[in-house]
Amino acid sequence: MLHNPLHDFPPSRAAARERLTAYAPQAGRAYASGRNTDPGPGKPQAVSMLSPYLRRRMITEREVVAEVLKHHSLEAAEKFIQEVFWRAYFKGWLEMRPSVWDRYLIERQNGFRDLEKDGALRRDYEAAIAGETGIEGFDDWAQELVETGWLHNHARMWFASIWIFTLRLPWALGADFFYQHLVDADPASNTLSWRWVGGLHTRGKTYLARPDNIAKFSNGRFRPTDLAAFAEPLDEDLEHPAPLPPPEGRTRVPDGDYALLLTTDDLNPESWPGWQANPPKLIITVGQLPLEAELNGGDKATAFTRSALAEAADRIVSNGDGTQHVALAPDWDAINQACADHGLSCLCHPMAMAGPSAAFVATKDRTIPANSGLELHPVQRSWDVHAFPRATAGFFKLKKAIPKLLARADLN
Repeated sequence: MLHNPLHDFPPSRAAARERLTAYAPQAGRAYASGRNTDPGPGKPQAVSMLSPYLRRRMITEREVVAEVLKHHSLEAAEKFIQEVFWRAYFKGWLEMRPSVWDRYLIERQNGFRDLEKDGALRRDYEAAIAGETGIEGFDDWAQELVETGWLHNHARMWFASIWIFTLRLPWALGADFFYQHLVDADPASNTLSWRWVGGLHTRGKTYLARPDNIAKFSNGRFRPTDLAAFAEPLDEDLEHPAPLPPPEGRTRVPDGDYALLLTTDDLNPESWPGWQANPPKLIITVGQLPLEAELNGGDKATAFTRSALAEAADRIVSNGDGTQHVALAPDWDAINQACADHGLSCLCHPMAMAGPSAAFVATKDRTIPANSGLELHPVQRSWDVHAFPRATAGFFKLKKAIPKLLARADLN
């Protein structure tokens, strides 16, 4: 059993802030020179391991960058800050092409159907997720993922490449394996990273895991043999859909009384504009959303999600503004009734991104009559408002705009 205190992620904003403060001095040249090296469980990392907190915005991207720039110039911390913006790039790209997420869900479902029909494929898949393929490194990463809920980004790339090109397993099932267990599982970053490795995101551009690269950047721990020598791009019949206009949400809380549906898309609503002057009268939590429970159901991921949501609700209530909290099943009738019981018709919530949150919000209109009086008020971070429109194609457009974006005083 692996035990690595570096992989312990206390599910609280205070823990996130503590890790950020401790890490920020290392986010310059130390990060740039060491970010590709995975020294293994129990060894100091050059990467921040802040992703579980950033994924749920227990700390925000703006907050992370601001802390890093206390210690480094923009030039010195360029590589780290670019990685923070990669998160916005993937989210924005998928928000403007939500059908790519829908396509992933279909491919995932088809992949599991294929396992039922093909005994050899099922045996290969089960060996892969159990870490019993006999491939050095790959098996270790499979076990590390399940036991800790986290993998170094370079190990994720190696793993995905071996899964697709050496083991010849369906990419969507590999993405599902990651999503099930990662405590930082994000629909956009996970789906699009797997598609990038396979040559579906940037068409024709693949990532090939090579023994010498693995040996070098695992500090000699692994040098697997019999890996695929060529990464032929995966193929799909459909072209990338044309980007839709980026989503447009309100960037502050309502002016009047409102309830807040707290979701794991944003567990730091106290930093939303207008919050301090007008906090919610009621917080509603619904635990893991139906699709989230299905896709992110590993023990580590589930425990972190539940605890992080409960911690955020408790933190907000304890601030002493008179906010009440109710925990409900993910059911719109119950949510509507809770708002009505408290005399509230406005339900504020973090902007629902492609994935489980958007799927749940979309069921509201099919459940609650239009004349019910319940009005949704999605809040979108200004970080997303300004970054997403630059995610129409490759990362370069957003990368080029980073200095300009960071100069804005209104990003949150």
